Amino acid sequence: MVHQYQLNGYNIVVDTCSGSIHVVDEVAYDIIAMYPDKNAEEILQAVLQKHNGITPADIRDCIGQVEELIRLGQLYSPDNFASMADQFKQRSGNIIKALCLHVAHTCNLNCAYCFASQGKYHGKGGLMPFDVGKQALDFLVANSGDRVNLEVDFFGGEPLLNWDVVKQLVRYARSLEEEKHKNFRFTLTTNGMLIDDDVIDFANREMSNVVLSLDGRKEIHDRLRVDYAGKGSYDRIVPKFQKLVRARGGKNYYMRGTFTHANPDFTNDVFHMADLGFTELSMEPVVCPPDDPAALTPQDIETVKEQYELLAKEMLRRQKAGRPITFYHYMLDLSGGPCIYKRLSGCGSGTEYMAVTPWGDLYPCHQFVGEEKFKLGDIWKGVENTALREQFRSCNVYSRPQCADCWARLYCSGGCAANAYHATGDIRGIYEAGCQLFRKRMECAIMLQAAAAEEE
Repeated sequence: MVHQYQLNGYNIVVDTCSGSIHVVDEVAYDIIAMYPDKNAEEILQAVLQKHNGITPADIRDCIGQVEELIRLGQLYSPDNFASMADQFKQRSGNIIKALCLHVAHTCNLNCAYCFASQGKYHGKGGLMPFDVGKQALDFLVANSGDRVNLEVDFFGGEPLLNWDVVKQLVRYARSLEEEKHKNFRFTLTTNGMLIDDDVIDFANREMSNVVLSLDGRKEIHDRLRVDYAGKGSYDRIVPKFQKLVRARGGKNYYMRGTFTHANPDFTNDVFHMADLGFTELSMEPVVCPPDDPAALTPQDIETVKEQYELLAKEMLRRQKAGRPITFYHYMLDLSGGPCIYKRLSGCGSGTEYMAVTPWGDLYPCHQFVGEEKFKLGDIWKGVENTALREQFRSCNVYSRPQCADCWARLYCSGGCAANAYHATGDIRGIYEAGCQLFRKRMECAIMLQAAAAEEE
């Protein structure tokens, strides 16, 4: 399968199964588009009629180059991965490499769009005791096999409401590293309300990444991210975020925002955050029922697609001006990116990655927490719902029939199982609006790579 598109003056051709990307002139672009359906003579005549100043010899030479790319498996390459899709996750057995520790099922904000029901995940609130967190870390080590690098995300609710336990758990994990031959990588996600010097010092010493929740412009952020008195949080958190980021040297963090029906023009929020001094940025589309006031409408989706292109072009301008920013969804490594295992099998939710509630229950990921039918087991007895784990194990890009004709399927690996479930009732379904936005993001990310290569 080949996908062709034009963006920012580039004619781009993506070969789905080989991963090859070609930036070509207009003649080659048209020849590639016609190649599957027309013979060489028909292509020659069509190109002669459309393009002035080109000779038959030039066209035949270009056709020959296209045929050589096909021979090399870099254009119209066959899909040889379908038979492999189920094998990769089987090879890893029941190895677990990452946990999301819900250290707090409570929050000091009352965000209207919160998928976690203000941190309570449709159930009871509570803080994770140290003993539960310790058992979770022991469970991870015991089930990690010979994997050395393990990941632990401190999540909520708001994890800083249980900050002392977070610090105790980090210290306990570090005490295991030498004896167990493990290396822990920690991430903290916070709304920023409780950030102080202790949080900054400890996080900058121990957290490999910190995710900071900010929706952008004050009027946008304060519209939904409010406390229980209905007061916006922007003025209270931005100075704390700026102090933390400066202390981290401007690295290993992300500003993570959510855009809704109120701001499909989200690039204004991205640029606002950049102007505040934040350069590592992420903005995610809201995921909520279609009748929710925050839900993106079909018209919003089209606006967002335009915004993604605008963002990519502005990023190029800022790069040339010496003011670069990083946008999480445009980070694309074409030479050393995800291996075919990851491209086929996705994030590993429910198999390699699980979420742990404050009382030790296991779920496939944080977005399934609180939905009892997705409970896998607990950190003492392990995974008892093996049938559910097998459902997630078999969840890959080839288990979703709708992905068969999608050119971007080996970039998204079939998408998010949680979003699919909440949109369709099936973890093997697809979240169509999310698919549309993902494809546009990939087009923009690839264009940025083409521009970078041109500069070299």
